[in-house]
Amino acid sequence: MNERSWLVELADGDISLRPIKQRDHRAWREVNQRNRDWLRPWEATIPPAPPGRLAARRPTYRQMVRHLRAEAQAGRMVPFVVCYRGRLAGQLTVAGITWGSMCSAHIGYWVDRAVAGRGVMPTAVALATDHCFRTLGLHRVEICIRPENGPSRRVVEKLGFREEGLRPRFLHIDGAWRDHLVYALTPEEVPGGLLARWREQRAAQK
Repeated sequence: MNERSWLVELADGDISLRPIKQRDHRAWREVNQRNRDWLRPWEATIPPAPPGRLAARRPTYRQMVRHLRAEAQAGRMVPFVVCYRGRLAGQLTVAGITWGSMCSAHIGYWVDRAVAGRGVMPTAVALATDHCFRTLGLHRVEICIRPENGPSRRVVEKLGFREEGLRPRFLHIDGAWRDHLVYALTPEEVPGGLLARWREQRAAQK
């Protein structure tokens, strides 16, 4: 993956994705803090340290962005902020990029509750998935979601991701090891592109 593959802006109407930047700190913090109670049950946490080891600390915003960009430069990640009508409204990260015989990645995301229900995150996920398949050349995209997270599950179900099963105690979320449902998609399932299929689906519902 070359540098231009992650330093990219993707857009569809009022919704866009662009690389996360240090100067997004103020807007990111405002949206994240305003949505604390809504996001906390679904956010990754750091498990207790083994005996004799110091507990890891949650990174600062600056440290987080530095890490995301280093991983992007190494070809393992594509970190975006989600914008709605030009304003930061969430975050989406393509992570765990694996090449060779697998060619896969997983997507994680969160969105401002104030714009939930307007098609922002399904459109963002569709944009990112098409970028994974058409530009990066990946063959599989996964999204793992806690069974209790109805809004996030509706995003992938609207887009037609396949539910593949349960991964018990998969990630440390909200202070404990939590089960996650696995959803996946390959390019053969969306030959015309995921965004195009999502647009057609929304048009048919109007």
